[in-house]
Amino acid sequence: MSSHRAWVGLGSNLDDPRRHIEQAFEELDRLPLTRRLSASRCYASRPLGPQDQPDFINAVALLETRLSPLALLDQLQALEQRHRRIRARRWGPRTLDLDLLLFDDSVLALPRLVVPHPELTHRAFVVVPLLEVAPALTLPDGRRLAAAADILETDGLRPLLPRA
Repeated sequence: MSSHRAWVGLGSNLDDPRRHIEQAFEELDRLPLTRRLSASRCYASRPLGPQDQPDFINAVALLETRLSPLALLDQLQALEQRHRRIRARRWGPRTLDLDLLLFDDSVLALPRLVVPHPELTHRAFVVVPLLEVAPALTLPDGRRLAAAADILETDGLRPLLPRA
């Protein structure tokens, strides 16, 4: 069974969102056949969709896994459910959102999963923490992630200080 690298975006804006992100980092390290290699710091960002909700806390984790992309997705969705995620409306508030951003250099277009994540390069709250974890990352299409960061608006993104 070969090892894979997977990058996961984390987001939360309900019920002590920073605690949800920090717990999710620990729980990602305990997924079957998976270990967390690194994690970005947390960032605060304005909501992407409806503005009648609290700001989000976002981060990115790099995992090493022996799971397939769909098996990893199943584990991520089960973890969201343990955090009582409710999918009431698109881009709405949530206790925990876990997105599989990249899986090795794979390009997948499956009914349940598209990798790379289709909006990855358009979201500063993903690109900035992803660059923190993997500053020299090249996307499967050959573009450097840093080039995407150069054209993104990042003024609504605020790094959070580590907790004391």
